[in-house]
Amino acid sequence: MKLAHARSTAFLLAILLFALGAMLPAAQGFQAGFERDELVIETAGGARHGFRIELALSPDQQQQGLMFRRELAADAGMLFIYRPRQMVSMWMRNTMIPLDMLFIAEDGVIVKVVERTVPLSLATISSDRPVRAVLEVNGGTAARLRLAPGDRVLHRAFE
Repeated sequence: MKLAHARSTAFLLAILLFALGAMLPAAQGFQAGFERDELVIETAGGARHGFRIELALSPDQQQQGLMFRRELAADAGMLFIYRPRQMVSMWMRNTMIPLDMLFIAEDGVIVKVVERTVPLSLATISSDRPVRAVLEVNGGTAARLRLAPGDRVLHRAFE
């Protein structure tokens, strides 16, 4: 009787662990598959700020984004590149840290800045017009560096 109980307990535990693993695939390998690069944001006043970024190019990468991350370096970010340019809507589902989102036109000019998004929110954040890319950085970065619409992102995606 004890052996049968132990087996059924082990079986239920195995099913539970499998289910948990299936629910969190992005958390298990969130950095895998993202190409790394660098970019510079040049403000209207001429200041230049460098960032180490990851590129979200495929639909799967764009869906995953920065989900499940608990921290992001001050000079880090993720650049979502869309080809062709398009209307973009995002949310903060499974995103644990506040982010600033910079919506970027085809020529690299920032057209919209959304600051300090709310972690885990399901509210839709929209580009309001077709864009080539979105750069996500730590919440508060836009204010700290005085980033605003009209500033330019220098990266090969906008050449």
